[in-house]
Amino acid sequence: MRYSPIRRTGAAAFVLLLAGCATTSAARDPRDPFEPLNRATFAFNDALDRVAVRPVVRGYRRVAPQSVETGVSNFFANSKIPVTLFNDALQGKFRAAIVDGSRFLLNTTLGIGGLFDPASAAGLDRNDEDFGQTLGHWGVSTGPYLMVPLLGPYTLRDGLGTLADDFAHPRQYLGDASTRYALWAAEKLDRRARLLDADVVLQRAGDKYVFVRSAYLQRREYQTLDGDVPIEAPPEEDSGPVPPAPAAADAKPAS
Repeated sequence: MRYSPIRRTGAAAFVLLLAGCATTSAARDPRDPFEPLNRATFAFNDALDRVAVRPVVRGYRRVAPQSVETGVSNFFANSKIPVTLFNDALQGKFRAAIVDGSRFLLNTTLGIGGLFDPASAAGLDRNDEDFGQTLGHWGVSTGPYLMVPLLGPYTLRDGLGTLADDFAHPRQYLGDASTRYALWAAEKLDRRARLLDADVVLQRAGDKYVFVRSAYLQRREYQTLDGDVPIEAPPEEDSGPVPPAPAAADAKPAS
């Protein structure tokens, strides 16, 4: 792809902006070198959520019966199973791939396109793998933490992984572009609806940005390591200098 001089200048300015952000905030958290820029994006996303997204989601939850909400969530979870299957295979988790393939077959047929979840009742556990986790499984580092406009928190590794996952999602192979975009937006709204109850906890946080960053990074580490997160040992208490050992009772006095 060729770039015009104007686009090159804009790209260079953006890189310099990121470099400046990294220089000024490197001492805060090494995982978040672009914190000033990320905080500004977080404030934008938060304002947009309060003004536009949250009222729509609350209205949806008020008018939709619980059975409808559950069916919609089941449908989107089922549509994502091919992505999970793809990453099961890339990570060498072939037993999980068999389980996920069975879930997809059972829920798509008996579950009427995924609206119902007979697979869980049959004891088939739900797995959640994506290409960001696959990259982490093979040793790729997370890269810097990024707050993406409209989409929320990512790391560089997870952001690139999301782009790869789109190629494995069945939605991408629908012929009508408007249907693809509508399903993408509906899936994001369903996800936001499932997170609505967490708003109370978020509002109580002293620094919402740090709270979201910590929660996201901890969750992604847990997912990438399949729950096998190392536990840091507590620091040893300093009890002061060790007193000299008492002299033996039968020791001879110095002459």
